[in-house]
Amino acid sequence: QVQLAESGGGLVQAGGSLRLTCAASGTIFSINAMGWYRQAPGKERELVATISRGTSTNYGDSVKGRFTISRDNAENRVYLQMNSLKPEDTAVYYCAAHNVVATHVIGLRDYWGQGTQVTVSS
Repeated sequence: QVQLAESGGGLVQAGGSLRLTCAASGTIFSINAMGWYRQAPGKERELVATISRGTSTNYGDSVKGRFTISRDNAENRVYLQMNSLKPEDTAVYYCAAHNVVATHVIGLRDYWGQGTQVTVSS
């Protein structure tokens, strides 16, 4: 079974920084894209950033220029460096692994972490 575990969330003042880490574990053969998504209270889940296995990146418009996604393919980890945080960045941040090939699992699957809370105070 494949599991994703996020860490690094917390409370920070506006203008501050946080670094989120997501580690994928299990009998993984390969992971295509990895990404971060967030969901604020009363809102739908939205894309924050994704990164392909070849390190091509894509960002949501609201975080461009402030957030940076990176990954370590050897360790099956993805990171999100968040700078110049704003109160509107407050949300639960979820890690995702897309099109995962794992042993004893037929076909490609997506996996999600449980989420980590990020709160930005004004």
